[in-house]
Amino acid sequence: MRRGVRIAASAGALVALALAVFAVPTIWGRPWSIEHFYTRVFAELLWRHPQLLTQLRVLEPYGIRAHNRKLDDLSVAAALEEAEAVRENLRTLRSYDRDAQTPAQRLSTDVLGWFLQIHADGEPFLFHDYPLNQLGGVQVELPDFLLNVHPLADARDAEDYVARLAALGAAIDQTIAGVRHRAAQDVVPPRFVVQRVRAQVDAFRAGGADANVLVTGFAERLAKVDSLAPETRARLVAAARAQVESVVLPAWERLAAFLPALEAQASAEVGAWKHPSGSLYYGWALRYHTTTTRSAEEIHALGLREVERIHAEMRAIRQEIEGGGALPQLPELASVSDESSIGDWLRAAQRDPRFLFPDDAEGREQVLAAYQSIIDEAAPRLPALFGRLPQAPVRVERVPPFKEEGAPGAYYMPPPLDGSKPGIFYANLRSVREIPRFGMRTLTYHEAIPGHHLQVAIAQELDGVPIFRRVVPFTAYAEGWALYAERLALEHGFHPTPWDRLGALVAEVFRAARLVVDTGLHAQRWTREQAIDYMLRNTGMPETDVVAEVERYVVMPGQACAYKVGQLTILELRERARARLGERFDLRAFHDVVLGSGALPLELLERVVDEWIERSAAGS
Repeated sequence: MRRGVRIAASAGALVALALAVFAVPTIWGRPWSIEHFYTRVFAELLWRHPQLLTQLRVLEPYGIRAHNRKLDDLSVAAALEEAEAVRENLRTLRSYDRDAQTPAQRLSTDVLGWFLQIHADGEPFLFHDYPLNQLGGVQVELPDFLLNVHPLADARDAEDYVARLAALGAAIDQTIAGVRHRAAQDVVPPRFVVQRVRAQVDAFRAGGADANVLVTGFAERLAKVDSLAPETRARLVAAARAQVESVVLPAWERLAAFLPALEAQASAEVGAWKHPSGSLYYGWALRYHTTTTRSAEEIHALGLREVERIHAEMRAIRQEIEGGGALPQLPELASVSDESSIGDWLRAAQRDPRFLFPDDAEGREQVLAAYQSIIDEAAPRLPALFGRLPQAPVRVERVPPFKEEGAPGAYYMPPPLDGSKPGIFYANLRSVREIPRFGMRTLTYHEAIPGHHLQVAIAQELDGVPIFRRVVPFTAYAEGWALYAERLALEHGFHPTPWDRLGALVAEVFRAARLVVDTGLHAQRWTREQAIDYMLRNTGMPETDVVAEVERYVVMPGQACAYKVGQLTILELRERARARLGERFDLRAFHDVVLGSGALPLELLERVVDEWIERSAAGS
């Protein structure tokens, strides 16, 4: 019933969007209404990205599913065409009379304007990214999309899946052409990136069509579709196998044949500085992800200060533990001297069997169950902190094994807008013995509730805002909120033991160290090895996790800086409100204001909160 209410509340906006998506190819000129323009811009985005349309499921409630047979156009020409559309939409947006807009419309105009402007500013760096990378490259993301995002509820969905398999060859060829285009502009991934991609491509090709995950995973999902007759399932699996054998595997063979030449062009240098106009590119990437004008130097210094501050909190908890606190001295710590780095001490603690799960299939199930139990335990405590809560549920699932090696320790997938699936907290189980129990709580609070899921699902369920504001991403806001949620849980007793509290600080110092490492790599010309060494000494993370994280920062310049910048901004706004309002400060109301407008650039979030503070101070 609650899901039905949610869909009904959004029906008007979704109908308008559905009509706009179909009208996009025939619409020219300037819409008479700013509200119509918001819808058209978002519809254009969806028209160009059928995979996003599939993920959001905004058209399926109206029986519109043709987009589910298509993949995104990954060609150089499509990227250039989209960049021109951004510039044209920005010009059109600025043609509307701001004085004639309501306050709500002005906020929407400013959000859309910021989004379009940052993309327009990034046009000189349109081809500075790495379409082939170990973290989110086409070679892993396309299979992941088909297996985990493409719907599979009936025969038509299955036929669409097979059609998308048939389109994978063209997508890989477009990707190869795009990488060649970048290489001609002296934008080549570091050597280790190409080597990781080669390993992933070889693993995907191994075993032939019958063993390929796009066939086996499809068959497993089809087996759960009760409406399909056995002979229909067999026909569809055979059709998928035929496409994998005739289209998909040959495309991956072409990719495998291309990569040695790319590796020969690659170097050991890893920072964005090495590319043409590399410093300007990194400055843009920092603005894009942090939504601020902070320089690399400022962010680096901020990271060093935060690491030292958090280390002081960690040392206090270490003394509590070693001085006869809630848990006794661990045997694994006996060999660690008082002079050892906090990183060495934490890694020793993480090896203690009392904190670890069995490294087998049963242990992996225990990890997933433990994460889910933390969500179930946290949920009843949320009404004390939030006036607004989402209707969409969240569940825990394993990161697909084929992408575990290059994936982060965890990530979140939002629910579709039609409410047909929950939000998913994906946990990486590549090495269960590197998942200590005392770090699980804060990771769950970050990815699920009160972190990503709470924020994203609330945004998706907002009424009275243009639909683009329910889904538009701003890294600093989204990741800043999730990191703020970790701190909020720590402040409000969600961690029952000193070790759990220490786990929360381990996660926070890890984000602070990111500020240092990301700017070190991309602005100060650190090597990959320097970055790994810094993370090992200062975070206590296992070496395999540190390596994966540093390699992630290499292929996503600036993104890792968004977490701490966003969190500190929200904390500063909270203290500003508390100081101004005194006894009238209401934490639940503050959270509702921060979450009540969807994702925002930090400067616009500050404006929204300041306006609320003044209204509250005036008693309105």
